Amino acid sequence: NPVVSLENLGSSTEEKYLGGRPELGEVEGILLPKATCSEWSRIQSFQARPDDLLICTYPKAGTTWIQEIVDMIQQEGDLDKCQRAPLHHRHPFVEWARPPQPSELGPSGVDQAKALPSPRTLKTHLPVKLLPPSFWEQNCKFLYVARNAKDCMVSYYHFQRMSKVLPDPGSWPEYFQTFMAGRVGWGPWYNHVKGWWKAKDSHCVLFLFYEDMKEDPKREIRKVMQFMGKYLDETTLDKVVHHTSFEIMKDNHMVNRAGVPLTIMDQSISPFMRKGTVGDWKNHFTVAQNEIFDIDYKNKMVDTSLTFRMEL
Repeated sequence: NPVVSLENLGSSTEEKYLGGRPELGEVEGILLPKATCSEWSRIQSFQARPDDLLICTYPKAGTTWIQEIVDMIQQEGDLDKCQRAPLHHRHPFVEWARPPQPSELGPSGVDQAKALPSPRTLKTHLPVKLLPPSFWEQNCKFLYVARNAKDCMVSYYHFQRMSKVLPDPGSWPEYFQTFMAGRVGWGPWYNHVKGWWKAKDSHCVLFLFYEDMKEDPKREIRKVMQFMGKYLDETTLDKVVHHTSFEIMKDNHMVNRAGVPLTIMDQSISPFMRKGTVGDWKNHFTVAQNEIFDIDYKNKMVDTSLTFRMEL
């Protein structure tokens, strides 16, 4: 691809940017991008600050949505300030480590975060057991959004179809098995949500549900505001609700990844902001798959009080 210089690259990298797709590495049984694995000691020694706010999600659980909500609250509804940079530059992705090239992938999350003045808003997809210890030590605030497993699976499948930095998901029936087995980036959905649900009992975690946010965004945004210690008037709150709706965000070039090169995300395959609904899994799961999933789900979620709505 002409966008990427292939001089002095190893063959695996060359293959990656000439149509091949990277495989994942592994840390403590959790699959992660290989670049992240190779930077692992640096990520683990990341120095959190006491006033950091960490947005935590499993992939495709509403990360971009909650990020934009948080930023709009912090900027007190000032739209110009929220357009100051693409969202992924406003909130460094802690474990993001770029391959040795290409430079279009930007600096690592650790470097981006280090360069930010306090108070920082950061983002992670890491499960509780892999989070850099300094976040716990500094008693940071954690904002977790959880989305039901069926919709997460569907959204992740379509994301992996278009994201060139993750493995090819294969066919839907193949991916269905892969996801249930937890052999996807950032590990099993089940352990991820259960781990963060438990963490809220001993740490400063606001645990939100994607389904609740869709049902009553104003109510949930108010919770976020209170958690952040920010108080906006009703007019500003309504403005935040409006500008963080799926329809508005889909056309917002600072959040819809419109500027990301085709070599990284091919949005002609599937848009980054695809549907943003609850219950889209019904358009993908067969009756048989749904039965298999429900039995497996029940077994994996038997040891938690955490419950989800699969539809509204």
